Amino acid sequence: MKDAAPQPTLLADYAPYPFTVTGVDLTFRLSPAATRVLSRVAFAPNPARPGRHDLRLDGERLALLSARIDGRAVTPAEDAAGLTVAADDLPEGPFTWEAEVEIDPVANTALEGLYMSGGMFCTQCEAEGFRKITFYPDRPDVMAPFKVRIESGLPVLLSNGNPTGAGKGWAEWTDPWPKPAYLFALVAGDLVAVRDGFTTRSGRKVDLAIWVRKGDEDRCAYAMDSLRRSMKWDEDAYGREYDLDVFNIVAVDDFNMGAMENKGLNIFNSKLVLASPETATDADFERIEGVIAHEYFHNWTGNRITCRDWFQLCLKEGLTVFRDQQFTSDMRSAPVKRIEDVLTLRARQFREDMGPLAHPVRPESYIEINNFYTATVYEKGAEVIGMLKRLVGDDGYRRALDLYFDRHDGEAATIEDWLKVFEDATGRDLGQFKRWYTDAGTPRLSVSEAWSPGKEGGTYTLTFHQKTPPTPGQDVKPARVIPIAVGLLNPNGDEVVPTGILEMTEVTQSFRWEGLATRPVPSILRGFSAPVVLDREVDAKERAFLLAHDTDPFNRWEAGRALAKDALARMICQAAEPSHALIDGLGAVLADDGLDPAFRALCLALPSEDDLAQTLHDAGAVPDPDRIHAERLRLEAAIARRLEPALERVYAAMATPGAFSPDAASAGRRALRLACLALLSRIDGGERAAVLFETAGNMTESAGALASLIAAGRAEGALAAFHDRWKGNRLVIDKWFALQPALCAPEAAAGVAERLSRHPDFDWKNPNRFRALLGGLSANHAGFHAASGASYRFCADWLLRLDPVNPQTAARMSTAFQSWARYDDGRKARVRAELDRILATPGLSRDLTEMAGRIRGADA
Repeated sequence: MKDAAPQPTLLADYAPYPFTVTGVDLTFRLSPAATRVLSRVAFAPNPARPGRHDLRLDGERLALLSARIDGRAVTPAEDAAGLTVAADDLPEGPFTWEAEVEIDPVANTALEGLYMSGGMFCTQCEAEGFRKITFYPDRPDVMAPFKVRIESGLPVLLSNGNPTGAGKGWAEWTDPWPKPAYLFALVAGDLVAVRDGFTTRSGRKVDLAIWVRKGDEDRCAYAMDSLRRSMKWDEDAYGREYDLDVFNIVAVDDFNMGAMENKGLNIFNSKLVLASPETATDADFERIEGVIAHEYFHNWTGNRITCRDWFQLCLKEGLTVFRDQQFTSDMRSAPVKRIEDVLTLRARQFREDMGPLAHPVRPESYIEINNFYTATVYEKGAEVIGMLKRLVGDDGYRRALDLYFDRHDGEAATIEDWLKVFEDATGRDLGQFKRWYTDAGTPRLSVSEAWSPGKEGGTYTLTFHQKTPPTPGQDVKPARVIPIAVGLLNPNGDEVVPTGILEMTEVTQSFRWEGLATRPVPSILRGFSAPVVLDREVDAKERAFLLAHDTDPFNRWEAGRALAKDALARMICQAAEPSHALIDGLGAVLADDGLDPAFRALCLALPSEDDLAQTLHDAGAVPDPDRIHAERLRLEAAIARRLEPALERVYAAMATPGAFSPDAASAGRRALRLACLALLSRIDGGERAAVLFETAGNMTESAGALASLIAAGRAEGALAAFHDRWKGNRLVIDKWFALQPALCAPEAAAGVAERLSRHPDFDWKNPNRFRALLGGLSANHAGFHAASGASYRFCADWLLRLDPVNPQTAARMSTAFQSWARYDDGRKARVRAELDRILATPGLSRDLTEMAGRIRGADA
């Protein structure tokens, strides 16, 4: 008999928990296979839920050894999801619940709750992992102060808050700030600390520590520097100080997520802490900087103010992503950061919005909440905050945030609470704006223009029309508020009208500029002021003009990208020759030494094959992955041949002699150098890349050269040398696993992945290693979508193997299939067969069941 379909949780069903929690005392007696957890929880009736109620506590895979209420033994009714004490067995007023349970951390391969990683105890409780530690109301709107005692022979025993006592074999921690259970953390192991300090602007001295395994201490300096800069920036930009005496970070090898903002004890995937010039790329350094900041910023936007329920996840994540984007923009290049963020948004969130996994920024239902840690919640959620800031202005945004912190500190808030502070602080009505939270899909914004010359100057008119395509469960979408940043240029390249924000509120709306001497060239959606798809008929001449003259860096880059897309679409669909206008425009950008090297590197990168497939699909064509790959290679080779002298000059000029520095300027030079190398490798067979690989003094150039060698088909020796040198470094070997299937010839991709899956270093139970291999394969667009279906089978096989062990990671990796419905019938049939095979598997987790079922629904 097939298992009953899991039932969804609905936003409409929310009700406050019938009890408040005034205090939690926990004792952990740690043992790998038999940890005892003693809990003492003070409950009181919740005035928001009057009447008599059962005590319902969440709990999974717990062995209940004893239970008491006010010292009296009770026998709760247990089931697979928790336990219940009948209302008649509860006192009428406040009471204390006590329980002792036993859990098995070493058997916890799902990495949720308390588990083992290389001999170290650690926790991951967001979203619903605490219920695997002890019985408790495991929901974000139940907030309480925690006291924790840890008993173990391990030398380092850590938890949330401030240390309040320690002795041989024990330590005690107290967190005075009320928090939900998902922010609980515990770490115990043989670790060493890299220490520093920070003094807040009010004079509080905070002890900082990054805890790592012995031997990793020399790779923590950049993470610590990023933490100190984050703390200072949050004081300066948002007026938020840190509120405990200690701030600890622990690096963990086995971790499903990137990092976790547990109060005072952040737990990080080790790849987002450990970095040195020899082992980490510039992208790794920037990612570490951004994620350290993100988790620290959660102290206020997520911890001090949390979300009422998991439907409000975007309230903490979208806001905190926006804050970490602001931080990185201030630390590095704001224009480059904006382009990188939009590339990520389009690659991940637009793809989500245009397929079966589309959902609102605030969903209305879920089966497994872990499946909603998505680009829509995070990246689109951040874009919504950015739009709000553009509409109310910098001053209005600051007033609203100050009011938000003052009004909701210590509370579990909602999107309605968030929008209300903006309305109260600025006087705006945000009822229509709220649709960005409630309606799924990416609006398409079409535009037409008109010019009317006159004696007193001409009138220029832009008319916009917005339409959001249907998404699962939402067929009709009302008009949204869309802030459209527009500037106007004269035909000579001068800016005649600086950037202004047009506030679109209707389905169709026109905006006029009067008194213009000549017909202007519009620069629309500057800075990507709203997460929309802009549809406008623009010829190659105007795009080349904007690439050369636009004063907005984002739109200058966008013009070059649009030129490249147009050229590639003609090459793919019409067998056209490579565009000279595009290549000449790229040559002009390459030769302009006044431009930021990082910006030039972004301009040289052609649109991805997946991006091109979606572009063709949107135009009504069926994308052919093999042809897309071949024509993109042909264009890269044409660019390299035509610009070879300039590419050689810049490649040499961008060398960074001397000691390595991860600063933005140096990283930009290396990025441009490697962009030149990638193009030159298309015509020299990898000769220059082979030289750089032998001489590289840092991981950025070593991995970049290796990538070019793999793409050129001459990496066998370099791959062996790379593995031999770094086989003891788990994070570097993750790169080795990822690069090979991602960059090899498409026809070889499935075979490369299969061979690597048999390699003794392929620890498939480690999330980083699993993601490296399967993520690398799915990144090879033509290889993953090979007509044979071999990559589809390989991916499905491994998802089914991982699902019983780690369902969360299996479900997230299933998104490789999400765009399958845009391809030809043969490929669709092969994906359909694999999805059906997954869904027919007995005992499939609800995580993977939900994701595979939604993806399969694209065929409906």
